[in-house]
Amino acid sequence: FDNKSEVQIIIDMPEGTTLEQSARVAREIARRVAEEPEVVNYQVYAGTSAPYNFNGLVRHYFLRQAANEADIQVNLLPKGERSAQSHEISKRIRQAIDPIGEKFGASLKVAEIPPGPPVYQTLMAEVYGPDYGQQIEVARKIREAFLKTPGVVDVDWTVEDDQSQYRYVVDKEKAALNGVTTEQISRTLRLALSGNEIGLAHQPKEREDVPIILEVPRSEKTSLTDIGEIRLASSSGTLVPLSELTRVEKGTIEKSIYHKNLKPVVYVTGDVAGTEESPVYAIMKLSDALDKIRAPGGYTIERYATHLPFLTDRVSMKWDGEWHITYEVFRDLGFAFAVVLVLIYVIVVAWFQSFRVPLVIMAPIPLTLVGILPAHALMGAFFTATSIIGFIAGAGIIVRNSIILVDFIELRRKQGMALEEAVVDAGAVRFRPMLLTAAAVVVGAFVILFDPIFQGLALSLMAGEVASTFLSRMAVPVLYYLHGRHEKREIENSGVVA
Repeated sequence: FDNKSEVQIIIDMPEGTTLEQSARVAREIARRVAEEPEVVNYQVYAGTSAPYNFNGLVRHYFLRQAANEADIQVNLLPKGERSAQSHEISKRIRQAIDPIGEKFGASLKVAEIPPGPPVYQTLMAEVYGPDYGQQIEVARKIREAFLKTPGVVDVDWTVEDDQSQYRYVVDKEKAALNGVTTEQISRTLRLALSGNEIGLAHQPKEREDVPIILEVPRSEKTSLTDIGEIRLASSSGTLVPLSELTRVEKGTIEKSIYHKNLKPVVYVTGDVAGTEESPVYAIMKLSDALDKIRAPGGYTIERYATHLPFLTDRVSMKWDGEWHITYEVFRDLGFAFAVVLVLIYVIVVAWFQSFRVPLVIMAPIPLTLVGILPAHALMGAFFTATSIIGFIAGAGIIVRNSIILVDFIELRRKQGMALEEAVVDAGAVRFRPMLLTAAAVVVGAFVILFDPIFQGLALSLMAGEVASTFLSRMAVPVLYYLHGRHEKREIENSGVVA
């Protein structure tokens, strides 16, 4: 969560809502948002998208052009002039506007900038199956589970509401008797409902020609009765009402079908807010509810976490969104950390000509978690990808401190000092440079400690280095002493055998 001076509110009214109604709801929400003390001003965009930003590009908000869609750009005080971060303000705004959305049946989303990883939504469930109707039925149950789960907010899905469709079917016999063609009726309807460009106006003060649009006034085309009264000229010159030449059939507009990797899919989306704001916790909370959902065939839907289902002969679900990015990042960083440990081990083996000493040197690396995890808990910070980066970066510094101790011990042993005395001397003499190293790391990382994004990196470096400095001062000498005593015992046993 970054601390930006803007927040975006996305409004989705039920499909078929008029532009006027969408604008009215957006203005009511905007007036409530303006009551927050940190809000400076706002702009309402009804039936169109706000100017492009990170959200618009990643979440495809720039494609929003429908009459039932609206967008509110909320501008906050500069972060130096407010005590609350934009994330806290966003949570307050969500709580304030949710009742308004429920009153008008609107789906509201409070999108922070940036909203996190470049994904369509934080929490996403993708429903696959052999029949789109079955997918919608299962997706509806998943959506209900989202709505009932604490901490899951901004719930929505990609299934459109039912919209009535009226088809004018031409009575060809009556049309022929009146000398009116089907093409003439179609052209008249198009002109009445959508208008038609009939020419260009060449205005001296305009930089480009202005199109002239001919259309029926909106007040005369608001109902089927109004449209039915439109008259067409017959071959005899008389005017015939449209209602006498056509009959109206009511139906439902076909819903859009989404695809991913050529497979039909229904998306159920949501965000997380509250005390636990990682999608992993939301997924764990939803697990029991999803176990109870049954596909139309009576079987339990199979859930996938890391890959798409190979076949779609049964209804199944895959988690996507921020969870998928989290999984990939932690997987790749974990692999990178394993490679780092191997490389460090190889380098230290080459230097000390021993396979055991590197293990002694690298032993303090996991001890950093003794400082890292409690530090995150005390600061109320999440263990993020930057935390892992700090853990990996700190490993190199920790190994350097261990090498200082081990190298000093071996130097003292070469000078004739006993193993016990060399170990104690190294822990005392080399503690000062180790402490100075830790202090330098703490001071260097302190400048990013309160940054919302890089806080995890700072905590891992600072707490990990402090914990390892004090623990490795005792752990490394003790482990080297055990190693040296074991090595001495092996030499003595080999001498007895000889």
